[in-house]
Amino acid sequence: MPPVSIVIPAFNEEKGIGNTLTQLNRVMNQQNLPYEIIVVDDGSTDATAELVRQQQGVRLVQHHSNRGYGAAIKTGIRQANHDWIAIIDADGTYPPSAIPVLVEESDEYDMVIGARTGADVPLVRRPAKWFIARLAEYLAETSIPDLNSGLRIFRKDVALSYFNILPSRFSLTITITIAFLSDHFLVKFVPIQYHKRAGRSKINPIQDTLSFVQLILRTIMYFNPLKVLLPISFLLLLLAVSVGVYSLLAQGRVMDITVVTLTMAALQIAVVAMIADMIQKKSKV
Repeated sequence: MPPVSIVIPAFNEEKGIGNTLTQLNRVMNQQNLPYEIIVVDDGSTDATAELVRQQQGVRLVQHHSNRGYGAAIKTGIRQANHDWIAIIDADGTYPPSAIPVLVEESDEYDMVIGARTGADVPLVRRPAKWFIARLAEYLAETSIPDLNSGLRIFRKDVALSYFNILPSRFSLTITITIAFLSDHFLVKFVPIQYHKRAGRSKINPIQDTLSFVQLILRTIMYFNPLKVLLPISFLLLLLAVSVGVYSLLAQGRVMDITVVTLTMAALQIAVVAMIADMIQKKSKV
């Protein structure tokens, strides 16, 4: 198995970071797997950094202010010495014992994601989570068992090639998942257990859900603009036909201006979609 750099983003995680690091070191030493642990303290105001300093063989990198989950992971990737990156949360929700399992698959895949089982999603968040997952699957054209799992391993060189589009907030994991799948890198999902976190969640359900939807659409526009723009063009064209038929039957004449406007908008969006698709494909050559 290849050496792995384990990156742990942490922001005010004094309740979970110590136990997470202790378990992680024990698991990795038992496997005799070459590794390093990099904790990126993202501007914590509690004892997170001090607890990390108490751990042997753990490298601490600190942000002077809170820059976001994604920014912390990107800092850790830049600091990593190995070709494979593992990420895991500091709050105890993901089992450190799963990392060697994911690393075992690295010979055949470019990214291996721990797909959460046993996760108790609050009822109020289930519709939004379901919608985001289905939207991502439609746009990425593949099944995605866990879109934004915070436990995964991936090739450092591939991740670095996407740094210009990886966001600084929680949505980094969504973006990198869609990026790997859209560019046809080999991705595998491995079932893992998921536990109740230590400490308070920092996710805002409404705000982050809207941000996730916007991010998915923007990311797919980058990789496959036809999947977003062509359906919009088709709907406008269908609306133009519907308005034309309805006005002819109900009023005895076609609503010329409305039909022409909708038709022209549909055609313009279709042309933009094809031009964007050609530019995207040319940039990959």
